[in-house]
Amino acid sequence: MQKTTLFLSSFLLSCLSMAQIVSGPMIGHVEFRTATIWMHLEDSIEEVTVQYIESNLADRPAQQVKVKLPGGEFNTATVHLTGLEPGKMYTYYVYVKKGPAIAKGEVRTQTLWQWRTNPPDFSFLTGSCNYINESKFDRPGRPYGGDSSIFATMAKEKADFMLWLGDNWYTREVDYYSNWGLMKRPATDRSQKILQPFLQSMPHYAIWDDHDYGWNDADKSYPLKKTSRDAFMKFWANPSYGNKDEGIYTQFTWNDVDFFLLDNRWWRANDNWWDSSNGQSNPDKTMFGKEQIDWLKNALLSSKSNRNINFRIIATGSQVLNPISTYDVFRKYSKEYEDFIQFLQEAKIPGVIFLTGDRHHSEIIEVKNVGMYPLYDITSSPLTAGTHVFDQREKNNSYRILGVDKYQNYARISISGTGKERTLQVSFIGLKGEIYNSWSIQAKNLNFTTSN
Repeated sequence: MQKTTLFLSSFLLSCLSMAQIVSGPMIGHVEFRTATIWMHLEDSIEEVTVQYIESNLADRPAQQVKVKLPGGEFNTATVHLTGLEPGKMYTYYVYVKKGPAIAKGEVRTQTLWQWRTNPPDFSFLTGSCNYINESKFDRPGRPYGGDSSIFATMAKEKADFMLWLGDNWYTREVDYYSNWGLMKRPATDRSQKILQPFLQSMPHYAIWDDHDYGWNDADKSYPLKKTSRDAFMKFWANPSYGNKDEGIYTQFTWNDVDFFLLDNRWWRANDNWWDSSNGQSNPDKTMFGKEQIDWLKNALLSSKSNRNINFRIIATGSQVLNPISTYDVFRKYSKEYEDFIQFLQEAKIPGVIFLTGDRHHSEIIEVKNVGMYPLYDITSSPLTAGTHVFDQREKNNSYRILGVDKYQNYARISISGTGKERTLQVSFIGLKGEIYNSWSIQAKNLNFTTSN
């Protein structure tokens, strides 16, 4: 009888969720004493209540937070859980009006280790280029979107969070030109059933690239960029979104790693604008813009002064270093690129690694610079969008340490070890969890020495 009651309760919860939750709940930004829960609810729902309690103290009174919803077709809520304790698992329940919970999940806060122990080992997932097919609006012929079961594989990972590297959804012609279209695309893609367990399994952070910002290769001239930013903020739960109502860049810390999430579209000059003339670099051709670059430099200097940080991961939608890429790599914005590399050298910022998407293949690029340690660009792509084979120009790229083409994949990045022996390991993983290739680097090899 008890088993039957449990089954009926689970069945009722599932039915209520399907009826009222369009997508989610998704875990967003998580800190030591706070956590964020995002969800998209039916348009008639005006308020949502979330109750939460430490998982092993279920017999005690739960904390509660209520959030008013905006209503309408894109009726999303971002709920902030506060008053938590570090390193604890919390169970949360979602309620609409009176009656049973319509959703239940768990979230773990970050561990307070600073000045107490060595940094905990952890791992996170990352990837880019998620195309969900919608045949009546897609390009004719073979569907561009691939096997979305990759998200079921990712949901089973025991990772601490997921970092989406752009092209997280693909706007298309029917979306480009209207505010409604730019909201409808993420709402449609986010509601896919295969995604829901993954959204609930770990925290999610994101940046964007051209296809979830606007049209292909969209730049700062895209006329609906403000709506794109509104859509990004409505469907993600990052710690912040740019400054002065511009851009979506932000920063967060997980154990001994600082993450800098960049916006490579809001201030971006068109890729075809001339990069140099008569041997002079064009100062007006920028990918990130002065305000964002100034922020990044100051943030890196602040990070450098924190002795608890071993790695500094800079995430952006476009590749950064690839010297032979024919596509929109940062180094083709040569004035801004060279100035930033010079800053890293002169300020002696240790532990920098770039994390990028976009290319529909995965690879690790190494570039050696005079006056500093080698720089690495880890590219992870695609999750579900079309794959390709390395073309003739890039097939034998001497700057590539390893690469994965032809296959959908994501990356698992793990940080482990003690002190300056901390090691960052990258594994590129396929649809069923098969490991295609792995690579690692120690923090002590990303540092400045007296010889530099």
